[in-house]
Amino acid sequence: MKAMVLIKPEPIEKSPLKYTEMPKPDPNRNEIRIKVKTCGVCHTDLHEIEGDLPVKKQSLIPGHEIIGIVDKCGENVNNFSNGDRVGVPWLFSACGKCKYCKRGQENLCDEAKFTGYHVNGGYAEYMVVPSNYAYHIPKVFSDAEAAPLMCAGVIGYRSLRMSQIKPGETLGLFGFGASAHIVIQIAKFWNCEVFVFTRSKNHQEHAKKLGASWVGTSKDTPPKKIDRAISFVPSGLIIHDILRVLDKGGTLAINAVHLTDIPAIPWDLIYYERQIISVANTTRQDAIEFLKLAGEIPIKTEIHAYNLKEANVALQDLKNSKFNGAAVLVMDEN
Repeated sequence: MKAMVLIKPEPIEKSPLKYTEMPKPDPNRNEIRIKVKTCGVCHTDLHEIEGDLPVKKQSLIPGHEIIGIVDKCGENVNNFSNGDRVGVPWLFSACGKCKYCKRGQENLCDEAKFTGYHVNGGYAEYMVVPSNYAYHIPKVFSDAEAAPLMCAGVIGYRSLRMSQIKPGETLGLFGFGASAHIVIQIAKFWNCEVFVFTRSKNHQEHAKKLGASWVGTSKDTPPKKIDRAISFVPSGLIIHDILRVLDKGGTLAINAVHLTDIPAIPWDLIYYERQIISVANTTRQDAIEFLKLAGEIPIKTEIHAYNLKEANVALQDLKNSKFNGAAVLVMDEN
């Protein structure tokens, strides 16, 4: 099979992913093999490739927003059949036995493995995954439209939950990439008012089209304080700006797998029961709930397609905010 392989972390400008012929993987007894149709391109992939996150596997195939067709089932698999369309997200597996797993926080499991990080992911023609960590995809979405749902969508949904947002409240979104352009659609579906803070004029216009009632930068002052906030920005420097406009009793959820240090916070910015919480990975229940909701709304993802060989270019464009919405790798038919 053809795959884009990371041999050594380097700046994406050096095109570190190499187009390589690899053996087609075989599923173990509880796994399914997927013929990949599309794979979303995520900021987490970029952090892995550039070395912000420590590499966990040699000759790694990145990618964790995977949509494909079940091609082969392991002998113990009974929840999927050959020909089923499935999606695979970031969470590849968890132990199921630790205190985190038992209380519904498998995203915190010390033995958790993540797709395209600990194990090979979807920048390839085939991949394998435990069948209990794959999901049926609502028919309303095409393969390309569905790919960003598997990470940008699922982690965005978890971030909304962690922010404690309630219908009718005011939500601030800081940064407006793939995840935020899905989150705003959920928030509007819940009758929330949404303010978007981003430096990109292009992203500001995109946010307006998706229903933001105000747009500006993190240095600007919105018409009123926000009840809840989600930050998608990988810089800790923005946290002061967010707390400045967060109302009493408000919650800031930080959606970032990699974040630079947060400067010391003056007490008056955190006082009045404001809360800061990190969002770490996702659970299977997040994926189940979100995919059902996404089909009901239905979510409209904005897609920019690249072929597998163009993965380096897609990641370069992502780094430089050259598109709205999400980048998706589309496999050649063979």
